[in-house]
Amino acid sequence: MKTLCHYISEYMGVLVLASALLALAFPSVLQQVPTTVINYLLGVVMFGMGLALNLQDFKIVFSRPKDIIIGCLAQFTIMPLLAWGLSRLFSLDEALALGVVLVGCCPGGTASNVITYLAKGDLALSVGMTGISTLLAPFMTPLLTWTFAGKSINVDVAGMLLSILWVVIFPIIIGLLVKWLWPKFTQRSIDYLPALSTLAIAAIVAIVIGANANKLLAGGLIIVIVVMLHNVCGLSLGYLIGRLLGLTEPKKRAISIEVGMQNSGLASSLATLHFAAYPLATIPGAIFSVWHNISGATVAFLYRKIFTESGVLEDR
Repeated sequence: MKTLCHYISEYMGVLVLASALLALAFPSVLQQVPTTVINYLLGVVMFGMGLALNLQDFKIVFSRPKDIIIGCLAQFTIMPLLAWGLSRLFSLDEALALGVVLVGCCPGGTASNVITYLAKGDLALSVGMTGISTLLAPFMTPLLTWTFAGKSINVDVAGMLLSILWVVIFPIIIGLLVKWLWPKFTQRSIDYLPALSTLAIAAIVAIVIGANANKLLAGGLIIVIVVMLHNVCGLSLGYLIGRLLGLTEPKKRAISIEVGMQNSGLASSLATLHFAAYPLATIPGAIFSVWHNISGATVAFLYRKIFTESGVLEDR
């Protein structure tokens, strides 16, 4: 069983890509699954990460707020600027450009925590960045959207905060409690957690594609290229900033992944709620939701294998 779980986590990118292609080929099957299942799947993954965390990790993060500040500044500058620049470079029409900018102006997504965990990055820093950027999002997302797209939106502050509490914070706390109460059980489960996370992400991707298959096919090749570039440039620039500032390898990985992986589901929701006159604005968020899980799985593999095996120290 351990060997099987090893291969599942090792080839996460292949599994996620396969689930994406199957969902695109047979969307009607996945459309029977309510999208609310995604929250439960993320909750399971966050519970598993709680088992892998220590309270000491959070003490280190919040006793050194500089790392959080660096990460959040990168989050709310790199991605909006990239979104605006790519929209101009590829001359996207108004609706698609709005959707790309919305993705860039959103906080980090919970999937970034999963990928950081699989990439052996600083998980506590990643969770801290997700939490802080989400708390800032009710103010930063509307402001940045207005700045770069010239559109005004209202954000459901209470709804967003409750969502992050239930989907991210609460499951992690439960995981920490289980680890504290039953340490032997936790130790035995560690080898299986990455495989569980991989299967959950593959399922999430399949459900997202099944629900948005028509939009994905209608978006065209150009918007797919823009979304891919947006994500890959964000991942690269996030890592570069960590390197220029002399951060440790796990922190560089965490910032790279946190910057590059957005809460694209929130972007699609905001586009649906506030920009009904621009129906194509939901497409970039839907594509990003799929692509950043595929690229994230690939990046996790590269960080875990290439950088580590080439002699890069995983110091903290």
